[in-house]
Amino acid sequence: MLAVITGATKGLGKAIAETFAKNQFDLAICARNQSDLEQFKTMVESQFGIQVHTFQADLSVKTAVLEFAAFIEGLQQPIEVLVNNAGSYVPGGVLNEEDGAMEFMLNTNLMSAYHLTRALQHQISTTTKAYIFNMCSIAGLHAYHNGGAYSVSKFALNGFTKNLREELKEKQIRVSAIHPGATMSDSWAGSDISPDRIMEAQDIAIAIWSAYSMSAKAVVEDIILRPQLGDL
Repeated sequence: MLAVITGATKGLGKAIAETFAKNQFDLAICARNQSDLEQFKTMVESQFGIQVHTFQADLSVKTAVLEFAAFIEGLQQPIEVLVNNAGSYVPGGVLNEEDGAMEFMLNTNLMSAYHLTRALQHQISTTTKAYIFNMCSIAGLHAYHNGGAYSVSKFALNGFTKNLREELKEKQIRVSAIHPGATMSDSWAGSDISPDRIMEAQDIAIAIWSAYSMSAKAVVEDIILRPQLGDL
């Protein structure tokens, strides 16, 4: 079984990739940093005895997305799970953020998932429990201060997910939008936030694995997770 996970060497992506590896999925992953990919591959293969196929790519660039898709196609292995996790967050409001912020955020958070899913559509298995997870956000459900282009891109990704779900349901391919609130990752590195106030990356991975583990007759269309004490 093969799981394709973007942005898989840190934060949510890493926790999700490790969870599927633990359950004996081979992985096809990408990230921007080659060293991070090599370290992840060595660690996961030795710990779980599965294969990790790595590809260095900046998914804000369409050609890089398509090159990653071609790399996966070359593996000649049906895809059981696709997790469109790669994303970026730059704070700012739509009226005061830097010029180009919207284009960058849309390319990274929306278009990477759009292009990769389209490119891999014929390799996604239709005979098992195939599943596509798109990493949306609480910011894709309601506007918030300093959300700006990031929030707009996540609203758009949520819309893409809903349309994809409708188009693929007759093919027995399940599609979920994941909407995490504040979760411990590199974005929070150096902050003074209490660990008791923020979710763990593993919480998101558990939710995704639980959705996948259901029978093929069931789909969790939206998974919303928030810190117990509320949004930050």
